Amino acid sequence: MQGTAKAVSQAATNAQATAPAKLVASGDMASTLRQSPDFTTFVKALDATNLASLIQSRPNMTVFAPTNAAFAALPPGKLDALMADKAGLQKLMLHHIINAPVPGSKIKGSRGPVPSGAGDAIVLDGSGEPLKADNASIIQADVIASNGTIHVVDQVLMAGSVPATLPEAAAEPAPAAAPPATAAPKKK
Repeated sequence: MQGTAKAVSQAATNAQATAPAKLVASGDMASTLRQSPDFTTFVKALDATNLASLIQSRPNMTVFAPTNAAFAALPPGKLDALMADKAGLQKLMLHHIINAPVPGSKIKGSRGPVPSGAGDAIVLDGSGEPLKADNASIIQADVIASNGTIHVVDQVLMAGSVPATLPEAAAEPAPAAAPPATAAPKKK
């Protein structure tokens, strides 16, 4: 019994050690992310692609910010490959940005694609808990910075990781075509 309690206590300690600290707004979105040690990889990628200035100065944007743990969970070598491919990295970073305010209250209870800064779509899903962006869980919603909203996510968002169309719409059968009309013979 005592060994089990110790194991549960150790698991709780490990979970606390890996869970990111609560992100607190501190000025603009870039400054807010910079002040937390949990977003150094995301900030480094934003800096490498010259997008940090965008989320620092542009108003009314939404950023889905993956934690360092989210980047660490990428397949081995993937982060290094991304950092070496500036064009690909920039597209990936732009996929985390929506050029409009999207508070958690707009996500909750809805599901569908929203255009990202990369020109593709992020599929937001508020049909359950937790709220989702693509397949990532939003682990902290609505960090309201001076120029926009940050949602902390537990995975790096990847374009095309979920279909941009709703599965319910794709599953609906097409309406049956009406049989061709036959003309009645003309009376003479």
